[in-house]
Amino acid sequence: MISNHKIQTALDEIKEISRIDLALYTEKGKPVASTFTPEGDMEPAVTSFADSMAESQMLAGCHFFKVFVEGELEYVLLTHSQVEDAYMIGRLAVCQVRNLAAAYMEQFDRNNFMQNILLGNMLVVDMYNKAQKLHIEQAERVVFVIDLERKKDTTAMELVKNLFVTKAKDFVTEVDEQSIILIKDTRELPDEEMLAGMASMIVDNVQTEAMMRVRVGYGSRVNNLQDIAKSYQEARMALEVGRIFYVDRDTIAYRYLGIGRLIYQLPMSLCEMFIHEVFGDEVPDVFNDEITSTIQKFFENNLNISETARQLYVHRNTLVYRLERLEKTIGLDIRKFDDAMTFKIAMMVLAHMNYQNGQ
Repeated sequence: MISNHKIQTALDEIKEISRIDLALYTEKGKPVASTFTPEGDMEPAVTSFADSMAESQMLAGCHFFKVFVEGELEYVLLTHSQVEDAYMIGRLAVCQVRNLAAAYMEQFDRNNFMQNILLGNMLVVDMYNKAQKLHIEQAERVVFVIDLERKKDTTAMELVKNLFVTKAKDFVTEVDEQSIILIKDTRELPDEEMLAGMASMIVDNVQTEAMMRVRVGYGSRVNNLQDIAKSYQEARMALEVGRIFYVDRDTIAYRYLGIGRLIYQLPMSLCEMFIHEVFGDEVPDVFNDEITSTIQKFFENNLNISETARQLYVHRNTLVYRLERLEKTIGLDIRKFDDAMTFKIAMMVLAHMNYQNGQ
């Protein structure tokens, strides 16, 4: 149910306005919140009143009230005062507690509903019937998965909720201990740059406030409730593929995974066969820091030797010598497009194999 802290805050505010003390108990007589210290053990009186047919009664200098939530007795409220307004304040407090509890239960139901959709635990017919009861409308949505470097604490979860929970069309939930899930209504985010900006904003806020590194993956836009699970799985894959091929990125979208997504889905036997065809029985051990940085810059500059040499601060002939030495070792001339493409794919396949093998 609703947290005791929130109920305590509500009772404190009512007392501040009315100057009348209040206390709330479960129907079993266990204390929940109070603005005063009752004299003696109130459990017998509370349980006796809860079992009675009375809606309210006066006992031991207190007004007793029953608090029903969705037809079930949840709490017993006491007002500790003999003044004339104590009964009226008690009735108002009952309404406040009941509304708080009902709002929490509705939010819990909506959260539970979205969790079941994400995990594919609902039939389509049941999904739309439940959505209608919970006042959840059809809308264009994208699922963001916020992956934390360590197990999440209340700080990170509350931070994300505070960023989005005020928007009734957005949902913040969780299905494991390592990530937070945002189901975002994107009708006001019509282009992909806005989605990327949203992901970056989440990273910046969580890293600054929660003091932990996070990575955000997000899926494609979907319009139907049953497709939210698809966007969620895409966001998960974006994070997983990003760990292998795009380790320097804090945000990554499923639609921009490119060839990495294809390689990620290859069976290991096919990967091993491809690497054997490219490099033979053993992968050459030539990729020191110099060669690695040279290859990376060469690819970044679209196989342009002059521009690569300039950015590496080496003579053009020095770069050509390095590339020729690499060609003799691996049998591929990466100055040629076909060989460069083969080599690039082979490096990505090796990264995938090493990741799967835990290296």
